[in-house]
Amino acid sequence: MSDYRTPDAALAYTSHAGRMYRIAYALLLSAHDAEDAAAEVFARFLRKMPVFKNAEHEKAWFLRVTVNVCRDMLRRRAVRSYTPLEEIAEITPAEQKDARVLESVLALPEKFRVCVLLHYFEGFRVEEIARILHLSPSAVKMRLSRARDMLKTAL
Repeated sequence: MSDYRTPDAALAYTSHAGRMYRIAYALLLSAHDAEDAAAEVFARFLRKMPVFKNAEHEKAWFLRVTVNVCRDMLRRRAVRSYTPLEEIAEITPAEQKDARVLESVLALPEKFRVCVLLHYFEGFRVEEIARILHLSPSAVKMRLSRARDMLKTAL
């Protein structure tokens, strides 16, 4: 199997920027911090210019680095800031029900929120999420199950 390299940086950015922003926003709950995190991930990509096995490996690398950058930012944050609902509305659908569901998902603890976002919003399979987050598939299934239970209670 030959190594895969993204043809150019602009293509890599257009392919992954939206996904990086959505994941970062869900973890950081701040549009400005999410933009900073996405920029940091792309800067790391440009500095390292990694060689990937295939397009899926590239996608997983961007997601894994995004999650790591967000966790680093959360560690550095002294106090978690409040995010006004107006800011959340920037990425939510106009319908009230969808906004309530997204608000409930964003209120989940981080370990559950990441699994829900990757599975239901980004369309990753359990096995892919397990590889990205360095968990066993059963741990991912359990987190998804517990997150669904929490969401049922909240909604």
